[in-house]
Amino acid sequence: MLRTVWVSSPGRWALREPDCHRDGKHTSWRCGFVRTIIQHPCPRHDSKGPGKARMLKKIQICLCLFFVSGILYEISLLSSCFFSYMPMSKHFLTPEQVLNLGKSIIFLETTERLEPPPLVSCSVESAARIYQDRPVILFMKGLTNNTALDLNSSYAAFSLLSSMKNVFIFPLQMETVFQETPLLQWYNQVVPEQEKNWVHVSSDASRLALIWKYGGIYMDTDVISIRPIPKESFLAAQKSQFSSNGIFGFPAHHKFIWDCMENFVLKYNGNIWGNQGPFLMTRMLKAICNLTDFKGIEDHSCQNISFFNPQRFYPIPYPAWSRYYKVWDRSPNFNHSYALHLWNFMNHNRKTVVAGSNTLAEKLYKTYCPTTYKNLILKRQAEGFHTLREDAA
Repeated sequence: MLRTVWVSSPGRWALREPDCHRDGKHTSWRCGFVRTIIQHPCPRHDSKGPGKARMLKKIQICLCLFFVSGILYEISLLSSCFFSYMPMSKHFLTPEQVLNLGKSIIFLETTERLEPPPLVSCSVESAARIYQDRPVILFMKGLTNNTALDLNSSYAAFSLLSSMKNVFIFPLQMETVFQETPLLQWYNQVVPEQEKNWVHVSSDASRLALIWKYGGIYMDTDVISIRPIPKESFLAAQKSQFSSNGIFGFPAHHKFIWDCMENFVLKYNGNIWGNQGPFLMTRMLKAICNLTDFKGIEDHSCQNISFFNPQRFYPIPYPAWSRYYKVWDRSPNFNHSYALHLWNFMNHNRKTVVAGSNTLAEKLYKTYCPTTYKNLILKRQAEGFHTLREDAA
């Protein structure tokens, strides 16, 4: 079932086949180390040469322990207590192995940057805290086979996130992601350099393919989680009769997501921002549901898909996005929200969280991503202050 691969130096995971697999109701174990134990049990003491025999015995014991640990590790992967065992072993897992655990929380970084900014770090950390029993995965376009990053990386946010037991960071290999979906043909024909909105379009496509294949929840990297989402199949209303694609969740192989991928290709227009994103989700939802305006804080439902009230994720609408970076006389409690979208796409002036500013965003960081706040806001601000003092001296 497992093949050891370092996340810090990922390979082409599309070509990796599991050594063990589950077929129907019967489980067929095809692990080399299991066969080794069965066919070649640990030999006993070698009578030729006491010193040499002792050395061989120690080696054999070590090998036996290694194989037994492998078996226990396999069992732990199949249990609901995966994250309670061997926390450092996650660095050997491939993307498929993590995604196949089910119910992943998925983030995408489709730029080439390797250092996640504080808001990205906060989004991932908050999800890891709220969904402690689920894998939280950050796919990064900038990671390649030759990228060598680990827990001691000079990228502070990368190290911070890598240290969290249920956070996994993998390279985003789009050709692999689009295999066996309607998006592969589109991807093979499109020319990224000629696309006006390639960063956004490629993200729109990738999130659909990943949720289709593996299920789970997709979140934009400017979404701060504050409590668990209670539904498995859902879309988030940005406003009445209009769906966002910044956060949504479905089980694997859900027909709605397949239909979205087909429509993505059929009505592709990369020159119109959002045509493959929120406009796609909205037109596909309208095709199967009679959408009406929200009244109060109720949610809508259609064909077992929950269409969440804007209060669940967008209590502050996009025209008022800057309110997150202002001081409130009385901070809202967001009692009706599951997560908050901070509208980073609207943040052209690149407003940031400043320690001691008492803005709403700072309070959210302190509450829902305290490690990010401590290490990427307070620490960096203190280092910058010391640098200024040294320069002045």
